[in-house]
Amino acid sequence: MIQKGKIFLLSLFFQSCFFIVSAQETDTTDSSDDLMALLDQEPVSKTKDITIATFKTTRIANAHSIENLGKGVLDFRVNHRFGSMSEGLKEFFGLDNATTRIGFDYGITNWLMVGFGRSSFMKEYDGFLKLRLLRQRNNGGTPISISYLGAISIHSMDVTVPVGKEYYFSNRLAYINQVLIARKFNSWLSLQVMPTHIHYNLVDYRSEKNDLFAIGLGGRLKLSKRLALTGEYYFVPDAYKRVASQNSLTIGLDIETGGHIFQLMLSNATGVSERAVIGQTTNQWEKGHIHFGFNISRVFTIIRPKDFEASRNKIW
Repeated sequence: MIQKGKIFLLSLFFQSCFFIVSAQETDTTDSSDDLMALLDQEPVSKTKDITIATFKTTRIANAHSIENLGKGVLDFRVNHRFGSMSEGLKEFFGLDNATTRIGFDYGITNWLMVGFGRSSFMKEYDGFLKLRLLRQRNNGGTPISISYLGAISIHSMDVTVPVGKEYYFSNRLAYINQVLIARKFNSWLSLQVMPTHIHYNLVDYRSEKNDLFAIGLGGRLKLSKRLALTGEYYFVPDAYKRVASQNSLTIGLDIETGGHIFQLMLSNATGVSERAVIGQTTNQWEKGHIHFGFNISRVFTIIRPKDFEASRNKIW
């Protein structure tokens, strides 16, 4: 049954990709330039020596990418993860169950981006800020880009508290610190390393540490003008792993369709946030515990810079 489930889900995954790309071929207006411009709104004079479009959007799949929204740009995001396909036909290979996150990201400046979201997994609220610290430059300049991500997570699900005990609000909190280090090697290959620290105010077992350290690796491989293969993997040393947790592996496909970005993926992670993906993934690829999911992103210019009219950035 699991083997049939794998075949079914992979078939669904690639048929979905084909359908979306085929539908977009009927649109003769190529607005890919407009999309990347919204992600990086700076005048041509300031960006001509800066490497742009290291990744398709501000996320690789689950993980944040090095990219920031431009100043005054709002990004409405929907993240959807179905249940495990190992649940079989009774649960329609996971399609009967789903985790959904709805969020909003906003570019305060060209170097500072903030975001807020709510996920059905553990009824989680999350917020973050992402600071651009260093940008890769062309022609023998700075070889890498570096950003800092700081985030907070709040679980709001009901908790059974023993009589005479008190459950503090602080027990629901977790804090994430992450450094994003990326390099665009050429027009078709980008890689990113993500040293990560997560602090859980409360853990489930005495044997678990409140602090978790992990190293993530993400990448993007260009397939065509509209398609890119993506992947990300988080390695957590055994000394910091939570009980029954597994390393998270996600393989995805980015589809750019003008003002929209579709990200289709297969992952063993149930949740979407760093707290859930890195520290609370318990499923295993080798046992068929794979989730089909997608991200949808729609960006809007809320405040258009005065000097943006002459800017024109390439997405690739």
